[in-house]
Amino acid sequence: MDSNGHSFLDRVIAILKEEASDQVPLINFKHPKELEEILKEDLDISQPVNDNALERSVRRMLQYSVKTNKATFRNQLYGGTDRYGLAGSWIAEAFNTSQYTFEVAPVFTLVEIKIMKHILKLFGIPDGDGIFSPGGSISMLYALVAARYKAFPEVKAKGMRNLPEMIIFTSEDSHYSIRKAAHWLGFGTENVRLIKTNSLGQIEISELDSAIQKELAMGKYPIMVNATAGTTVLGAIDDLDAAADICRKYGIWMHVDACWGGSLILSSKLRDRLKGIERANSISWNPHKMMGVPLQCSAFLLREKGLLHETNAAAAQYLFQQDKFYDVRYDTGDKSIQCGRKIDAFKLWMIWKARSDIGLEHLTDHVMEIAEFCLGAIARKDGFRLVTAPIQCPNVCFWYIPTFMRDKEEDEKWWDTMHKITPKIKELLTMSSSLMVAYSPLHHHKNFFRLAFTFHPVLEEKQVLEMLQSIEECGEKVTLSMLQI
Repeated sequence: MDSNGHSFLDRVIAILKEEASDQVPLINFKHPKELEEILKEDLDISQPVNDNALERSVRRMLQYSVKTNKATFRNQLYGGTDRYGLAGSWIAEAFNTSQYTFEVAPVFTLVEIKIMKHILKLFGIPDGDGIFSPGGSISMLYALVAARYKAFPEVKAKGMRNLPEMIIFTSEDSHYSIRKAAHWLGFGTENVRLIKTNSLGQIEISELDSAIQKELAMGKYPIMVNATAGTTVLGAIDDLDAAADICRKYGIWMHVDACWGGSLILSSKLRDRLKGIERANSISWNPHKMMGVPLQCSAFLLREKGLLHETNAAAAQYLFQQDKFYDVRYDTGDKSIQCGRKIDAFKLWMIWKARSDIGLEHLTDHVMEIAEFCLGAIARKDGFRLVTAPIQCPNVCFWYIPTFMRDKEEDEKWWDTMHKITPKIKELLTMSSSLMVAYSPLHHHKNFFRLAFTFHPVLEEKQVLEMLQSIEECGEKVTLSMLQI
């Protein structure tokens, strides 16, 4: 056995190529206790093993792992990775560099600065600032911390004890991370106001205006409005221009959660859907979602240059010394809440270097074309029913109604049965390794499917039709007795 594990790395490439084969199933699902028993010996780490035994364990573990690179993995708002990004990820991991100072990450620092400038320009805030974070939930923390510091700079030293009660506004369809951030940062989840959405899932601007007026009348301080560009379920994009008008009217920080829908900025044809995002004080975007950059890669953007450092800097003398032998303005780590920080920007740079703006635009346009095709196919197919149309992001939401449920009165009992049918179809799809697809209830809607499309793998219309066929076939296998009604 090679004590450094170098020989084993050669085996890993072969393993990964085999696991990416078309013949390998999407998933070999086992229930937790069953899987724990199957992998009992493989999971054990009490004794060292040789490379052959290690390879057997790795192969067995991958046998039961979800193959997220497959077209039929539609379970989350991410999918297969861009191969150039995967190469960048391997390099980044191999170099094991932390992105806090220029002296340990000279080239990667320049990469991060360059790619961040390009992103800021795309989003219409070329003189802004930014940082890469682990994901949208952390970016939400950044946004709230920046908004609070901008309003009350003394909070950094003195805390919140003498500050007014601060209120956060967001749509009822927004990501749950804003409630978690409110808890973590001491605002309290009860100070998050959920504003109603319209039938397309967009925040009701008049309701937002009224809610702000109400809080002001009670002597409370509206600290931030969180608009969404691509809600998790419906893929709705709020009216960002109207939200910006409201924020300007009351002098409130505007954040746009564009973690999902922000990728539309890559297309000259589609970016108008994000009109108004350039007026935001802060923006979050996850290239590791629709775009297919390997997890993790999230960008937090800030309009005001210097505010990110001012808000977060702790000036650790053992790391960010000001008397270094080079220009310390290139030490970006003190802008971050993290100390050790992965060189995530390198993966994104690798993709952009290989594909350019033009290549990424083509991928963006294609993924929306595929989603529109899916929407049209569902509208024409017996038994399928759309939840909303038109679509704003590549999210297609629908029910499949089995034959035995059709042509009946759609009363409360009928919908309660449909609520159970959707997850049963998902179960059958998963157990047969046909398709992994998300489902969700939303407001008055009972459980429905959400097919969300991503850049990779690049899909053809035939594959979309095969997915719908799998849903139909599994849907027709459902019986009332299966539902335990």
